[in-house]
Amino acid sequence: MSKRVLIVEDEIFVALEIEQVVESAGFSVGAIAADQAAALAAAADCDIALVDLNLRDGRTGPRIGMELASQYGLRVIYVTANPSQIGEASIAAMGVVTKPFLSQSIRAALELAASDNPNPYTTDIAGFTPFLPPRGSWFALEAQG
Repeated sequence: MSKRVLIVEDEIFVALEIEQVVESAGFSVGAIAADQAAALAAAADCDIALVDLNLRDGRTGPRIGMELASQYGLRVIYVTANPSQIGEASIAAMGVVTKPFLSQSIRAALELAASDNPNPYTTDIAGFTPFLPPRGSWFALEAQG
């Protein structure tokens, strides 16, 4: 069964580009959400989330990423031009793909997130920066399952 990806992005052309990459990588798109309400409404039907930081309802991406990981068990990857704005929300995510992104970066990050035992520290993905696993990180969230 194909993993379902939630794309949280308010710029429609960027969202459609990401959708094309997701589908060409063999994943299905569960939903495209432009704000927090839409992202959380679609979360239950998805496995992985690609989350921008600055959305239609403001800089809600970090909060969305935290909630998607902790409440819904999604594996979160931020996709943003502003990685320094992620802050403490990095504990809920596997890493960040920096915009402008390469299609291969999104594809490789999705394959990593879809694996049974993902370890972002043993792979080298161009344009992807893994987050260090502090206590309470996504590793711990996965263990709570």
